[in-house]
Amino acid sequence: MFLYQTFYNFRNLKNDTIDLSKREVYFIGENGQGKSNILESLYYSSYGVSFRTHIDSQIIKNGEKNFSVNSMYEKNNKDVQKISIIFEDNKKKIEKNGKKIHDRKELINTIPCILFCHEDLQFAIGAPETRRFFIDQSLTLYDLTYIDDLRNYKKVLKSRNLILKSHQYDMLDVYDSQLAVLGLIIQKKRKNAIFQFNQIFGSIFEKITGIEGVSILYRPSWKESEISGEKKFPASQDIINLLLSQREKDKNFETTLSGPHRDRIDFVKDHRLFVPTASTGQCRLLSLLLRITQSIYFTRSTGMKPVIMMDDVMLELDPDKRAKLTSMMPEYDQLFCTFLPGEPYERYMHDSTKIYHIEGGEWYERR
Repeated sequence: MFLYQTFYNFRNLKNDTIDLSKREVYFIGENGQGKSNILESLYYSSYGVSFRTHIDSQIIKNGEKNFSVNSMYEKNNKDVQKISIIFEDNKKKIEKNGKKIHDRKELINTIPCILFCHEDLQFAIGAPETRRFFIDQSLTLYDLTYIDDLRNYKKVLKSRNLILKSHQYDMLDVYDSQLAVLGLIIQKKRKNAIFQFNQIFGSIFEKITGIEGVSILYRPSWKESEISGEKKFPASQDIINLLLSQREKDKNFETTLSGPHRDRIDFVKDHRLFVPTASTGQCRLLSLLLRITQSIYFTRSTGMKPVIMMDDVMLELDPDKRAKLTSMMPEYDQLFCTFLPGEPYERYMHDSTKIYHIEGGEWYERR
């Protein structure tokens, strides 16, 4: 549970400390007043990066040159973690309990945070890389080795593409071998994650929409073979042979045309793509339920409850869908929500919910 957060030159927020020591905290205010900025700061403390931009200088308050955010988080009702992030002279320093850390992956299990935001709609209707990102993000929430798997794969892929562009092919055999080993690790982990997601996703989608049989389909770039009715992963040598057979095509296009970076993840019903015929409301629900599934999957995998943040994500849902979605919220350690003043947030709150009204980057607690 977040206990407090202190801001200095963070977006338009005032330089002060906000008390967050309640299980549920709602931020109420008009657009542009700073509600999402508070959620952004919580996310920033959790991952060392914003969900809005990867350029830290864009987070600084207008007219200033640096910023900082400090957080105190109580884990398992006993273990208190202090996170300090300072951006100064175009350099970022992250400290965890007073000790400087050099890799953001050290933060991930400190404050397990899952964000619901408007851009999640792209997981349903966006390009294939957005769905790959979602599954990869889900895996990294509990499997730190997957972060290294992705980094190593991307490093080899970048090197292979560079030599394809330079037409210096001497190292292709070496990179093919490395790409095959690393790529199959990613493929296997993605397949297992999507299998686990399907145990959760379809049933909750049906409960809210009444539409049954919607599932997530994983289509790896490196195809599996079917033996005795069961799909089997190819061996690394099979992939090396495949890359060799496709080498001339890769040379012509000067890029690697197969591998996990080309995997597809789709939503299907009765073996047909679901999204092209779905309504905007159904796609919005789909993206929201993906986040709920991600939260449930995280808890099942780790035994931990995440911090959930919801940034104006129920605006497009009718009252019935809102009520059903609220009733299906996964277990959480803490919940932060933003609402416009006219929204019926009183329907969702409890006696202990803390309410802040946000105006011009300042907050006022409702008594």
